[in-house]
Amino acid sequence: MNKFLDFINKEFFITSEIKFSIFSLFLVSLIFIFTHFFLRFLKKNATKKLDEERKLKFKSVFSFLNYFVFLIVAFITFPTFGINLTGIFAASAVLLVGVGLALQTFFQDIISGILILADETVHVGDIIEIDGKIGKVEVIKIRTTRAVTFDNKVLIIPNHKYLTSTLFNWTENGTVLRGSVSVGVDYSSDVEKVKEILLNIADSHPHLMKDPPPNVLFKNFGDNSLDFQLIFTYNNGLAVNLIESDIRFIIYQKFKEYNITIPFPQRVVHLQK
Repeated sequence: MNKFLDFINKEFFITSEIKFSIFSLFLVSLIFIFTHFFLRFLKKNATKKLDEERKLKFKSVFSFLNYFVFLIVAFITFPTFGINLTGIFAASAVLLVGVGLALQTFFQDIISGILILADETVHVGDIIEIDGKIGKVEVIKIRTTRAVTFDNKVLIIPNHKYLTSTLFNWTENGTVLRGSVSVGVDYSSDVEKVKEILLNIADSHPHLMKDPPPNVLFKNFGDNSLDFQLIFTYNNGLAVNLIESDIRFIIYQKFKEYNITIPFPQRVVHLQK
């Protein structure tokens, strides 16, 4: 028995700074295993009464806390190995500075992710626009947000972008959105007839809402045309490009049917001899 105790307590040296024994390895492993199962127990009990959206947010934040807890456990248990942390940090100070600079953006993403989840700036299912890119939010993680664009591409957004860029949340006030299509007609056109056609197109379109009703604005007396804007309401943000395109097709057909001309820019060139 004494030989066994001597064996498991015998110290093995990796370097002058690092030494360990079989007993210390076993003890540290046991501590890490206990920490792992304890954190799992906490997460399971903390998420029991949460809805799916809040559960997802909690798990994202908790995954970051996991690393933090394990880091603390490591700092407490490393002396069991005989590791002199002060000496190691002093020897690798230059390396740690480089790593710190490299991880700066990484930690910006993490802090931004926590802020997003805490103040609920963005929710799963929201349609957002950032840096000219539009997508429907599918997953909010601690470091990145994943959204799907209207052409089914996955948009991965580093969370620090929310702090450094202007964010448009299309569905912050609900899923009902306002859209518009602009068109110019010839100066000889019947403006009341143009308004009637545009409103009929919006009223009969299957993807547009009747309430609030569509509207037509007489925007301007342009250089080559009378400029109108058809304003409508819809509830599918990712389909806006298809809806606007469809409306333009119908406008072109209807104007052609009623002999309403859509002018093109004209220039008069004078040649001097």
